[in-house]
Amino acid sequence: MSDTGAGLDRIHTAGGWVARIAYGGFAALFLLLCLVAMSSVIDLWMVMLATTVTAAVVSRGQLLPWGIAAGTLSLGSSLFLGTAVMVEWSGNPSMFAEIGGLLIITVRAVWRLPRERAIAVPVLLGAALLTMPLRWSVISAVLFTAPLGVLLAIAIGAGLYLRAVDARRARSVTAARRDERLELARDLHDFVAHHVTGIVVQAQAARFAAGSGAAQSPERLDTMFEGIEKAGTEALTSMRRMVGLLRDAQDGTDPAAPGAAGGPHAPGPHADPSGGPADRGSATRPVGDLDRLRELVAGFTHPPAVLSVAPDLGPLPPESATSATRVVQEALTNVRKHAADATYVRVSLARLGGGVEVAVRNDGRGRGRRLPSSGFGLTGLSERVAALGGRLHAGPRPEGGWEVVAVLPLPGS
Repeated sequence: MSDTGAGLDRIHTAGGWVARIAYGGFAALFLLLCLVAMSSVIDLWMVMLATTVTAAVVSRGQLLPWGIAAGTLSLGSSLFLGTAVMVEWSGNPSMFAEIGGLLIITVRAVWRLPRERAIAVPVLLGAALLTMPLRWSVISAVLFTAPLGVLLAIAIGAGLYLRAVDARRARSVTAARRDERLELARDLHDFVAHHVTGIVVQAQAARFAAGSGAAQSPERLDTMFEGIEKAGTEALTSMRRMVGLLRDAQDGTDPAAPGAAGGPHAPGPHADPSGGPADRGSATRPVGDLDRLRELVAGFTHPPAVLSVAPDLGPLPPESATSATRVVQEALTNVRKHAADATYVRVSLARLGGGVEVAVRNDGRGRGRRLPSSGFGLTGLSERVAALGGRLHAGPRPEGGWEVVAVLPLPGS
């Protein structure tokens, strides 16, 4: 995943902790007041029960045992007070904290628990919630069970909605990753075909030279055989990577998942920076050199984009050149969609250690036009860069603006 995804995960985690601390503090203060106002041993038990339910709500992990414990204790207390002994009990305000906690645990159980357990635990919690009015009397059960049933239905519906949102996002991310893997595999197939064609042409040239009867110098023959050897090595390397990518796509994704290639939530493999679909022909398909990248940057004029290539960069392998083009393509697309206030875009390629650094930087603040986006373009791009052994960073710049930086390793590094 990109640094952006990791940053969002950290934000969500911090938000969850803040919500737990806020809820736990409010519930602790409320239960402390209930403890002061208690008048019997039963009231003390109700406060302790509500405290247990609150602890289950604010717990970070182990939702299953906490949910079972809270539901079992609450259901057992209701049956004991209402039907087994029929103790006269006027009630305690701690029940409101217990009701709220059971509803929150129900939402979390429906949302987070595995499918085989996402039914049993909510059923236990729902039974505990619906039998709670029995603690007063049978009449109270008749009057208050229906409102509690409505709250329970809302909680279950909220959990199902959150579960559906997570499932849809997981399918979209999987589809984006699969599409990027398969697109890279198709590119590698083209590169292998190119190398094999070169091998055939050079072998034919060698046979023609041998059949013509003309004497060939050892240096000439060595150069021809060196070209054949180099093309064969590059073809084998590209094929090895392609087979690995196809194996990952087969083992880690579901080919029948909704939102697959061409789906509404998966970014196209060749999204045009202007926001429109790109043609699948050779005019828009990245090639094994940097000509396509130069054309891409030259055609980006709003805001103007400038390409800077380090003098010592040298020729890039086909996989690295195509991935560099994809990084620039996705970054320019995001600038066009989300940074209408940017005044410049700088694209740079330079050597960095044993690899090449591809950087796209702009000074946009995210104001102005904001076009709809699937949100998974960088996810698929990270998958492509990681498959080559590189790394991708996307995030705000300290001096303002945004940057997308990829470091791609080079063969032999």
